Amino acid sequence: MQVKNAVKEGNNVKISVVIDAEAFEAAVQKVYNKNKSRIAIPGFRKGKAPRKMIEAMYGKEIFHEDAINEIFPEVYQKTVLDEGWKAVGQPSVTAVNVNEDKSVDLTIETALYPEVKLGSYKGLEVEKAEAVVTDEEIERELDKKAEEVARITTVERPAQDGDTVVIDFEGFLNGEPFEGGKGEDYELRLGSHSFVPGFEEQLIGCAAGDEKDLDITFPEDYHEELAGKAVVFKVKVHEVKQTVLPEKDDDLAKDVSEFDTLDELRADIKANLLKDKQAGIDRAFGDAVIEKAVEGTEMDVPACMIDEELERDLQDFDYQLRGQGMSLDQYVKMLGGNKELMKNSFRPGSERKLKTRIMLDAIVTEEKLEVSDEELEEEYKRLADSYQMDVDAVKKAIPAEDLKGDLAVKKAQQLVIDNAVAVAPKAEEEKTEE
Repeated sequence: MQVKNAVKEGNNVKISVVIDAEAFEAAVQKVYNKNKSRIAIPGFRKGKAPRKMIEAMYGKEIFHEDAINEIFPEVYQKTVLDEGWKAVGQPSVTAVNVNEDKSVDLTIETALYPEVKLGSYKGLEVEKAEAVVTDEEIERELDKKAEEVARITTVERPAQDGDTVVIDFEGFLNGEPFEGGKGEDYELRLGSHSFVPGFEEQLIGCAAGDEKDLDITFPEDYHEELAGKAVVFKVKVHEVKQTVLPEKDDDLAKDVSEFDTLDELRADIKANLLKDKQAGIDRAFGDAVIEKAVEGTEMDVPACMIDEELERDLQDFDYQLRGQGMSLDQYVKMLGGNKELMKNSFRPGSERKLKTRIMLDAIVTEEKLEVSDEELEEEYKRLADSYQMDVDAVKKAIPAEDLKGDLAVKKAQQLVIDNAVAVAPKAEEEKTEE
């Protein structure tokens, strides 16, 4: 076997190979031995026909394609992997020619892992907001806690915004009831916006015993059968309930928390809100830093790598859906049945994630980042605790080299974020001027 030449064009390489006659003959003979039992030749029992008779009847090329497939793994190993090409995707044979001396000229084509030219990834300036909690936000959280211990009482008056009504309802499209449009003794909080727009608003002013027809037009983005359609809901009100909130005082603090005073409860609410906001800001800052680093990195990613990443993401999404009792096919049907449209909506995210990983892998190499045995063991223990599994079982499921690679990438990501410079967000006027 001899490599005649290799021509690299962008992220593809074409390798011309000569397979000597002896090696090709051995592959043909092997294929013949595998398949002769399935070939019928008049005058011979199945499996007993000589190879020359089969070739004479069906053509001497009958075993050539299978012979190429038989010998291809060895050819690929010696011409691509052993030569140091970092191939991705599925290689293909793009040209085959059997010469008079029974040697074979073969052209293999494969995509290559992209070459990466890192841009600046240290000292990147990215806007970062300051975590601020307003009095209004604290009061909203306090209101939620008050609702936990609120009293619900039946009232003999027309319903107001914020009341709960107990209703029977049925929806009609063109005079016919439609699926999913019926409910009995349903408790609906007016102002919760849990029903289609216009439904709750029309019940304000209704009292127990009232019956009313509600004219509703479904939004254009509603599911296909009812999107944009005008319907009528026939509603009967059985009961109107009022939510009576407790006073915001020390007694409330004692009822809903471990604190003795309302001031202590407010301080705790503020601290938790600040913590949550800061965590969100930190995540957004980190994402923006990595995105900026990716934008500054030059790489030409082969389409096959993006396709493979997309398929992995779709499999992960399918797994998540199944955990919620739905399959990917059902999800696609719910969105209108266009699977390609759904896949295309995932593609930008898959490409962005792939480019991020490629860049971070390059930083791992550039910075010579390594993962110690202690760090590896600590991560195995963390995963075992997270999945409530035995550590040895996790080690069997996740090879050490794979986990080391993931940890090294996390180190690269943290390095980029830690070296970024947070700057105050620009005022809206400045952004508009730009």
